[in-house]
Amino acid sequence: MDYFLTALTHAGRLIAGFDPEVYAIVSTSLSVSLTAVLLASVVAVPLGIGTALGRFPGRGALRHVLNTLMAIPTVVVGLVLYGLLSRRGPLGELGLLYTPAAMIIGQAVLIAPIVWNLTITAIESTDPRLALTCRLLGANRLQQARIFLSEARLAVLAALIVAFGRAIGEVGVAMMLGGNIAGFTRTMTTAIALETSKGEFELAMALGMLLLATAFLVNGALAVLERRTR
Repeated sequence: MDYFLTALTHAGRLIAGFDPEVYAIVSTSLSVSLTAVLLASVVAVPLGIGTALGRFPGRGALRHVLNTLMAIPTVVVGLVLYGLLSRRGPLGELGLLYTPAAMIIGQAVLIAPIVWNLTITAIESTDPRLALTCRLLGANRLQQARIFLSEARLAVLAALIVAFGRAIGEVGVAMMLGGNIAGFTRTMTTAIALETSKGEFELAMALGMLLLATAFLVNGALAVLERRTR
């Protein structure tokens, strides 16, 4: 018990003292995950709106695939992208492996199905009379998409927050594609795993506390959005 309390106290000092190593790792985590969410949203939100408003063969199968991909293990995504980005892979010449860019791509691929699927749910949850109103007013597809997105904006924002929570807390993609390089690709999750294995429990504890604080803020933002949508 004394060991744990001592480590906890030292971790608090690292956080309160703005230890450069700790906050450099936090900065890397936040920048990678936020960029991944932005990249995923640019692709997945329009796809979600199009899927929700469209009627096409295979739509049910697509939803089933998206539901499956929402729970895909991060190491599977990391494995596939590692094969693509490695030196002998088809994209090896780009030199992206073990860089923040590779981690961003990996996290974006991981969370894109989440954003896509939750956007579909958000659009389908809008007032059923909205589609009829759009047709009566002669709105084209693009105008309809904008109207539906405006109506479901809080739910779509909630989807992005959920995706960020998934990205910031994952370890498989960050480890396999980033390589956990100090000062370059080391994130909170990969650093916690490494420092714990090295016996540097204080640093791991500090990062764990900051990761928990991030999760708390994400959940708090979700709670605020839920209250505003009621």
